[in-house]
Amino acid sequence: MAQHNMAADQAILDMLIDFVRCHSPLCVLTGAGVSTDCGIPDYRDEAGQWKRPPPMSQQDYLASALARQRYWARSLVGFRLLDNAVPGRAHHALTELEQRGVINGIITQNVDRLHQKSGSQHVIDLHGRADQVRCLQCDLLIERRDFHETLAALNPEWVGMKAEIAPDGDAYLDGVDFSTFQLPDCPRCGYDILKTDVVFFGDSVPKPRLAQAMAMLNAAPALLVVGSSLMVFSGFRFARHASQTGKPVACLNLGHTRADELFEIKLEQPISEGLEALLDGLDA
Repeated sequence: MAQHNMAADQAILDMLIDFVRCHSPLCVLTGAGVSTDCGIPDYRDEAGQWKRPPPMSQQDYLASALARQRYWARSLVGFRLLDNAVPGRAHHALTELEQRGVINGIITQNVDRLHQKSGSQHVIDLHGRADQVRCLQCDLLIERRDFHETLAALNPEWVGMKAEIAPDGDAYLDGVDFSTFQLPDCPRCGYDILKTDVVFFGDSVPKPRLAQAMAMLNAAPALLVVGSSLMVFSGFRFARHASQTGKPVACLNLGHTRADELFEIKLEQPISEGLEALLDGLDA
């Protein structure tokens, strides 16, 4: 049985290699599965279901000072993992594909900047950047590291706390009183709500960024989805748009996705191995 599966996997891989050859330079859409090898957890299981509590929503963050205290206290503990993460094999393989002219660019749902750290040049951070903090009144951008230094100075007793790390620089701190956690105001305008420069759940991708991503997709003959369940509409819309405009869509992902019926080819393999096998196949 295992042999049959291996043969089937090889047949699908061969189809994917042909797909990429025929349709390059194609557009790539990436999700959390590209970064899990780098120690960054993802939110969903192979069935596409939540396997941990959903992240902070935009509505909660804006409405509640306590929610913001909780967010930044947890972030002070959890962001170290994201900040120290280095690109993995999947990122390097995608960079190599771009350098060879096989892909025209990457639309990523990740906020970890690992595609850029790996050397990929044409990357659209669909959901923003976790390494920056923005004032919601005057739009001042602050480096997240600098902001965390300010947080640490205001809340020294929180530094060095241990907790299970969650996706996107969060950490699970429960049964803790967050009400004493001090947050700085904007150093430029004095406004009291600063937020990581990422799109929270319940918020929308900025229109100019969405237009830029759609333009990248429209310029490519096909779409390749890598390491995403596409359960969030902001990612799913690209597979749907490609399908509606007659562009073929292929996928490399472990487990169920929201767009399974739209794929011409779907290779279910660990992301790093799948991308490296694709590179080797293109070399052959």
